[in-house]
Amino acid sequence: MTEQTGLKVMVVDDHPMWRDAVARDLAEAGFEVVATAGDGLQAVRRAQAASPDVLVLDLNLPGLPGVRVCKELVGANPALRVLVLSASGEHADVLEAVKSGATGYLLKSASTEELLDAVRRTAAGDAVFTPGLAGLVLGEYRRLATEPAPATADEPGAPRLTERETEVLRLVAKGLSYKQIAERLVISHRTVQNHVQNTLGKLQLHNRVELVRYAIERGLDEG
Repeated sequence: MTEQTGLKVMVVDDHPMWRDAVARDLAEAGFEVVATAGDGLQAVRRAQAASPDVLVLDLNLPGLPGVRVCKELVGANPALRVLVLSASGEHADVLEAVKSGATGYLLKSASTEELLDAVRRTAAGDAVFTPGLAGLVLGEYRRLATEPAPATADEPGAPRLTERETEVLRLVAKGLSYKQIAERLVISHRTVQNHVQNTLGKLQLHNRVELVRYAIERGLDEG
């Protein structure tokens, strides 16, 4: 039984040949391709019906832009992982996708093996970016940290994080993947995921972007 068996994936792209090829590669690798879509509105409807674990999403879509699709679907279901697969490596596109809730961003020049690995890691909760883009995103996290926070956990009676949750949060803020955090702390990947989910719940945050922003605002990435 392969690691990805049972993982439900949906592919959204307005180019039929590309969309079909990506869906075929994923299916042949053992993923369950539950739906495909060729435009933004169709993507939202079918994703809501099919409930994929990972959405492989192009940004340039007719009807509704990819970032709007991402924002709407992640807003309705924060557990959804979105991997953007785009021909554009423009910084503005990458940052807009991340702000909309995308977990990762891969260029279409990536190999099939890189795509399959990215989908696996995205499903596991890792932030996956084409080399060179991760630093850009971390820099944006830092810039966002200078803006007013959407929520605070410093008020009297606010939930307190455990020592281990704080330790995991600090490493997330430094840009480490869940796998790297697990290796650093000598715990399982699943345990790292559980700590992150517990922390999100306690702080009333919705995704990794907000979590990293929260941590950087409090200087946890500098420790």
